[in-house]
Amino acid sequence: MEQETHSTSSEQAKTCQNCKKEFTIEPEDFLFYDKIKVPPPTWCPQCRMIRRLVFYSQRKLFRQKDAATGKQIFSNYHPQASVKVYDRDYWWSDQWDPVDYGKDYDFSRPFFEQFRELQEVVPLPNLNVHQLVNSDYANNAGFLKNCYLCFDTGESENSAYLVRGIKVKESLDLYEALDTELSYENNMVDKVYRAFFSMNCEKSSDIWFSRNLSGCSNCFGCVNLRGKSYYIFNEPHTKESYEEFIKNFNSGSYRDLRAMRTKASDFWKKFPVKYSLSVNTENSIGEHIERSKNLKYCYSVHESENIAFSQFVDPPATDSYDLSDCFRGVSNMYETVCGGFDSYGVKFSWQCWLSNNNIEYSAVCHSSSDLFGCVSLQKKQYCILNKQYSKDAYFEMREKIIQHMKDMPYVDSKGWVYKYGEFFPPEFSPSAYNETIAQDFFPLSKEQAEQQGFLWRDPETQEYQTTIAAKELPDHSKDVGESILEELIKCLSCERAYRIIASELAFYRTLKLPLPRLCPDCRFQERLKCVNSPQWRHAQCQCAGTNDERGIYQNTTAHTHGTQHCSREFETSFAKDRQEIIYCEDCYQTEVV
Repeated sequence: MEQETHSTSSEQAKTCQNCKKEFTIEPEDFLFYDKIKVPPPTWCPQCRMIRRLVFYSQRKLFRQKDAATGKQIFSNYHPQASVKVYDRDYWWSDQWDPVDYGKDYDFSRPFFEQFRELQEVVPLPNLNVHQLVNSDYANNAGFLKNCYLCFDTGESENSAYLVRGIKVKESLDLYEALDTELSYENNMVDKVYRAFFSMNCEKSSDIWFSRNLSGCSNCFGCVNLRGKSYYIFNEPHTKESYEEFIKNFNSGSYRDLRAMRTKASDFWKKFPVKYSLSVNTENSIGEHIERSKNLKYCYSVHESENIAFSQFVDPPATDSYDLSDCFRGVSNMYETVCGGFDSYGVKFSWQCWLSNNNIEYSAVCHSSSDLFGCVSLQKKQYCILNKQYSKDAYFEMREKIIQHMKDMPYVDSKGWVYKYGEFFPPEFSPSAYNETIAQDFFPLSKEQAEQQGFLWRDPETQEYQTTIAAKELPDHSKDVGESILEELIKCLSCERAYRIIASELAFYRTLKLPLPRLCPDCRFQERLKCVNSPQWRHAQCQCAGTNDERGIYQNTTAHTHGTQHCSREFETSFAKDRQEIIYCEDCYQTEVV
């Protein structure tokens, strides 16, 4: 088949097939598409991202029947999902062969239609986990020990309620944490010890209610400090006066702790934030990007190079576009979600990880190469729709199928056209929109989701009879007895039942913290409110010369633009209605002390 080529000398404006908004394909984008031999996309970057995210069920666990034994097991797939699941140990064993489900390709029908039929009959593993010890309630996780309700987490122990944690010890309720120990209720912390109710802090210890600290210790309610110790609400203190303040702070009281959280949050808003959370990056646009080069509209991408339109990519990653939740060594990949561990050339696939090469339009395949339209294969090569081919026959058939996908595209229920070069239709996802990370960052009502062609499932919550309301819990941790472990607590927000587990109670007692009044899911949603979503807008620095343009913050030193309004512009993920004072990098760094 003759390879398609595209003009790379100039940018091209296109109208998104989905949202009908205009987007631009740059010359460097065309170079990438030509390099990996795919046509340019017909959906805009944001619509492509959401389409992938509906295949990314991050925090949901359901009771599901094992298709092999009929036993009840936990799964990240809803029991109503049109897939079969095996217990992961059996799925990984050699007691069954997914090649037995192989089928001949039918050139009288669209490819996507045939793939969907295969996806519905070939069993999937109930959970996406690897090497867990006493950590049954987890998913998208590996190398955990004594962990509970941890998701997208690895190499951690004795912790609970983590989302995107790596190398976390003895900690609870963290979102995006690395090398963190004895910490509680934090967002995006890196190399911290004893950090509480803080966000965007690194290389710090013994910090409370703080934001944007680096290299600090013994700080309380502080913002934008570097290398400081013994500060309270950005005011310096002696070691003795600081310790006296901490001694008198009633951290075990829910009432006092809540009041202090409100005070700190109000204090944070009086200080500028940098337009983007980026550290040691070059020629890059994104949010929460670190030690990277040539990133283009990326979100939570670290130690990577030449990556575009991607989210949640852990190092190292190179020369790839449109990735979501990919990790540990990926290269030359495109339109893939949940992939990684030394993989190359994976395209249009989901949950294919562990040393995969040149895989297309496949799901849940591992340690394989040269697959097209396959499901649940391990250590296989030259397969199409799970049927084994010789090397020459595989490549000949692959070319024919690609041409067939162009000549006979799939048209979904909304009338969207899927040829070769498009990721799977959202209706193919085993998960409903509201069961995935898409709902976290792009929340929709049921009506909105269904109108846009997404599946929606009303939660089937088991009606547990709660034994105590959260508002009736003792105010202070010292007044909580062992009997709390037997209680079913009614969440203060959603009113669903939740428990306190033994290791959790010990944690609160050791660190003198009150019991939470919200269930784990509501606590996560509260943390997420402080996190920008992966979408950008063009904006201008809000530094007006001697203060910010709203007159809230008074600059502490002269800026390069003098008393004139800063003219620098940028792409930021801070929404227009957010209350933060947004400065460019130069103005922000000038004010950081």
